[in-house]
Amino acid sequence: MTAMPTNDSSNLTAEAQRHKHLKLRVWRQSSAKTEGAFVEYEPEGLSDDMSFLEMLDMLNEQLLARSEDPVSFDHDCREGICGMCSLMINHRAHGPNEGCTTCQVHLRSFRDGDTIVVEPWRAKAFPVVKDLVVDRAPFDKIIQAGGYISVNTGGAPDGNALPVAKTISDTAMDAAQCIGCGACVAACKNGSAMLFTSAKITHLNLLPQGKAEADQRVVNMITAHDHAGFGACSNTNSCEAVCPKEIPVSFIAKANREYAWALLKGKKPTLGQKESES
Repeated sequence: MTAMPTNDSSNLTAEAQRHKHLKLRVWRQSSAKTEGAFVEYEPEGLSDDMSFLEMLDMLNEQLLARSEDPVSFDHDCREGICGMCSLMINHRAHGPNEGCTTCQVHLRSFRDGDTIVVEPWRAKAFPVVKDLVVDRAPFDKIIQAGGYISVNTGGAPDGNALPVAKTISDTAMDAAQCIGCGACVAACKNGSAMLFTSAKITHLNLLPQGKAEADQRVVNMITAHDHAGFGACSNTNSCEAVCPKEIPVSFIAKANREYAWALLKGKKPTLGQKESES
């Protein structure tokens, strides 16, 4: 059998495609009390198959090799579940792709030679901790205000004894997909967290276990939202456009209706101003 000649030029092309050259303009800020600035980097050894966070890992390894301070950024599961990877990439939350988190973005989404601007979330309620890391503790305050159900002690009822319509359970699960990443806040010109808040309200208020506290929950959570310093929703739909779980803005309208109805019933927030801001 005659051996087929190898195509050296195609091998060289494939080898060249495995290496990618990108310029990064990364926001560096040592603390919330200091001023920040963009710093340019050109990491080496990049390829199309790398994720965006792997590129930042490689950049940090190269910075450490030069005895420079690595770039601080949030990350955890790297599977699009935890919501930790909070980055503005080229002025868009989570980057150029729809329906995915930063950790799910790969370098194949960028052209060779591109300059990529990397920033933290920009919102009054999310102060910068360091570099690309922001403090998202206000989300915890909203959850503490009503993101739970109170269950008396005793025997747990059989789940099958609480029938739930398929349409209701599907909608509740759609709301429960919110991972609390904060992209909705970063994309909103008002810094509103109503998409996050309404998703958490809808998730519990639709199900039988959450019905008993539904009115108090919506009043408490929206009050906590306002006390935390988030802005008001003005229906630009920018939050829905960047949400990695594609949470619809219809949940905001639903939460607003429930909030108005609860106020008409005379419900008032049970958490104090001092508690909500602590």
